Amino acid sequence: MKSEDTPFEGGPLDGRVLPVLLGPTGHPPKVYRVPVPSNDGGAPTLLVYRRVQAATSSRLGLHQGWKYEYDPTGRAGKLKWPWSKPDPAPGPVPDSTPDATPDGKPEDTHG
Repeated sequence: MKSEDTPFEGGPLDGRVLPVLLGPTGHPPKVYRVPVPSNDGGAPTLLVYRRVQAATSSRLGLHQGWKYEYDPTGRAGKLKWPWSKPDPAPGPVPDSTPDATPDGKPEDTHG
């Protein structure tokens, strides 16, 4: 398998250059997850880095490699296919006002 030395920016890996395995297309993965074990033996912390373009050439604007930037939200993200159902929208917020009209009398809905 081929690998490419890729720089990391932000977060605990800031300034490091690590070898990252390349996929079948010759590119590193879009999201790089680094599990960090906790000191107390609990669940490991997951550091999430997202792939971004490292630079472009000044003359033609061509792509010149990749780098990873730290994602502090920690959302690992999931693959979205065009035929996938959209994420469910959050439900409506319940109304906290009482059902009575401002003068305190219930509304007459029969006319």
